Amino acid sequence: MDNIVEEFNAYRSKMNEKMLEDNNKIIKRIFNLDTNAFTEGVLSKKTKELLGLGNSLVLRCDDCVRYHLEECYKLGVTKEEAVEAMSISLLIGGTIVIPHLRRAFEYWEALENN
Repeated sequence: MDNIVEEFNAYRSKMNEKMLEDNNKIIKRIFNLDTNAFTEGVLSKKTKELLGLGNSLVLRCDDCVRYHLEECYKLGVTKEEAVEAMSISLLIGGTIVIPHLRRAFEYWEALENN
């Protein structure tokens, strides 16, 4: 596959299924907690996804950044909103975040081209 969005989603789905097949109570509960944490609440899902994106950048988790970028994109977050959110993460995380920011820009571009 030449499409990084398709490759990422296919791999993520495949491996999530494998992990959940093990029927480990802790893994299942973390997945459930993650799913429930990002539902509408006092904060909108869009706000929560932007927070997830920002935290993922600071923690330097490219898979998490990709996931939250895609969720933001699906929720109608504009590139300008995403970039502004990521710029705050760069400020908080420092220059070590720059390589992950590069990959985030690349992934956003792939989302737009899909």
